[in-house]
Amino acid sequence: MTDYIEPRVLKGFRDFLPDAEITRRSLREKIESTFRSFGFLPIDTPAIEYAEILLGKGGGETEKQIYRFKDNGQRDIALRFDLTVPFARFTALHRAELLFPFKRYHIGKVWRGENTQRGRYREFMQCDFDIIGSDNPASDFEIILLIHTALSNLGIDVNIHVNHRGLFNRFLSNLDLGSKSVEILRTVDKFSKVGEDETQKNLAALAGDEKAQKILQYTGAKGSFTDVLNRITELSGGPSAESQRLLLLHQYAQDVSGSFTFTLDPSITRGLDYYTGVVFETFLKELPDIGSVCSGGRYDNLAGLYSKEKDAISGVGSSIGLDRLLVALESLGKLPDAKDCLLAIACADDKNSGLYQSLALKFRQEGIPCEVFLEADRQLVKQFVLAEKKGMRYVIIPGDNPLTDKLTLRCLASRSNLELTFEEALEKIKT
Repeated sequence: MTDYIEPRVLKGFRDFLPDAEITRRSLREKIESTFRSFGFLPIDTPAIEYAEILLGKGGGETEKQIYRFKDNGQRDIALRFDLTVPFARFTALHRAELLFPFKRYHIGKVWRGENTQRGRYREFMQCDFDIIGSDNPASDFEIILLIHTALSNLGIDVNIHVNHRGLFNRFLSNLDLGSKSVEILRTVDKFSKVGEDETQKNLAALAGDEKAQKILQYTGAKGSFTDVLNRITELSGGPSAESQRLLLLHQYAQDVSGSFTFTLDPSITRGLDYYTGVVFETFLKELPDIGSVCSGGRYDNLAGLYSKEKDAISGVGSSIGLDRLLVALESLGKLPDAKDCLLAIACADDKNSGLYQSLALKFRQEGIPCEVFLEADRQLVKQFVLAEKKGMRYVIIPGDNPLTDKLTLRCLASRSNLELTFEEALEKIKT
């Protein structure tokens, strides 16, 4: 019997080497900075919840994908499959401690046992942002604007597609299909994956051929925002609170300076049951086939499942899929630089390691990330090669007293050395 255990990773799960993780964290930090700039506040919740919490209103598809098991105490528990349902539980539990409207963001891992494909994994990171305690259309609009701003700040051009689940439900009620709305919404939501023929076939099985054709006419409405809104308003029975909200969102967008726009797309339904109002999905202009990189919508009184309070807490939010976004940026050649340190301090003599660290602190205090090499080698060129492999631009070759002597600044690109004071070296590196 051997003691060897083969190192391996579960399908749909990944290790991240330093360059990949630095890139991922860089994107996350930029997204988080945008969230904070809008006044959104961070929270966190456990990775594991009671299964009944997560399955409260997730639907059949969720139950098939969730990682569910018994712990040592025989409790029925599960890994969170998104960050929205735990947030609903969080809201119900901490309602008295929150100030409403409450703007939150939460960046963390989630788990789904679904089929893996390009940009889709079983363990992945979501960047959620929500406003709860407000049913004002201004809340819907701020989430849409935050989607645009967060992705624009990453240098990405996007198309945001918006729809209203309530208006679609009105349309289905006019066809006497209100009782089948959940199944029809899920079928329409899969249109981009299975195509028109398969969607029509599945709709016909639910509603009959004639009504299936009418549903496709509704979801396939094209044209300007006004043209599409007029068409789906007519098909849903005339003007309503839902159509007026979409019209107001369009007006808000026109009031924002610059070229901010979004598309009214009746085919956007979002498959999860808890969405009740405006819904949205976001596509990269340069790579639409990767699918939506940011999705969400309005969910009225989701927290009500976990609260005895009678008054509903309305919410609206969205989620950026960080891993799919990374795949897309890599395909487009737009990943940010994965190098953290521009400067290394060579180790010329082991006994001076404390002085080298003291010198590095001086650079760090001036905002220059700096790594100290830990082992001396008579051939400094080996340390130069190591610095180049790490993506650094400069190496400091310290003298006998690194804090008082002049420093030798090695420029790795030009293979040239400069004798400089600390202040001169600092200025050179900064410029």
